[in-house]
Amino acid sequence: MVVTLVLGSEAVCGDGYRGAMLAVVIDPAARTVTHVVVEPAGRRGLARLVPVGLVDAVPGGVRLRCTQAEFEGLEPAEETLAEFALGYEVPVQLLPPGWRGAGGPTVAGGTILRIPEKETIDVIPAGEVAEHRGDHVRATDGDIGQVRGVRIDPGSRQVTHLLVSEGHLRARKEVAIPFDKVAGFDDGIRLSITRQQVRDLPPADIGPSAG
Repeated sequence: MVVTLVLGSEAVCGDGYRGAMLAVVIDPAARTVTHVVVEPAGRRGLARLVPVGLVDAVPGGVRLRCTQAEFEGLEPAEETLAEFALGYEVPVQLLPPGWRGAGGPTVAGGTILRIPEKETIDVIPAGEVAEHRGDHVRATDGDIGQVRGVRIDPGSRQVTHLLVSEGHLRARKEVAIPFDKVAGFDDGIRLSITRQQVRDLPPADIGPSAG
């Protein structure tokens, strides 16, 4: 049995706190999923790294084995920095009360004088990669489609298949590409097979998502 993680799906904590699964974090060397990236509903810039051991796949999304408070205390997957904040010589992370920071100076978002420019950046463990819904997938002879999700073995957490939307809008189909056909993660996902070999794969039932 495998577990299907569809990017864009709803993610719900045990106490009903809701968000969306934006990405999966993959260890390329071990070929395993280590975390999923979940952004709380209506709170951009506060995505958390949820260890995959806390994630249960359910119809239409995932259920997280944590409460809202526990979710807020997880490692950040992104941080929003306010540049040029008065009184600070380095960028300052903007955080609501109760949320865990990324290690640098933090302030409540509305309490400092600053010019309006700000930047949200990803915070991913060293040596790992985050794959988002819509990231490009390239065959050996050109682009083939966009990432929709992954299938993993729940015991080993190894990725068994990459789920891809292949083709143009009117002729698009969802395919499950065996993960041993992934050759690299530079500037998207690079495959070791051709576009025709991807097109020859049977359609895959990926299922619904909230995105």
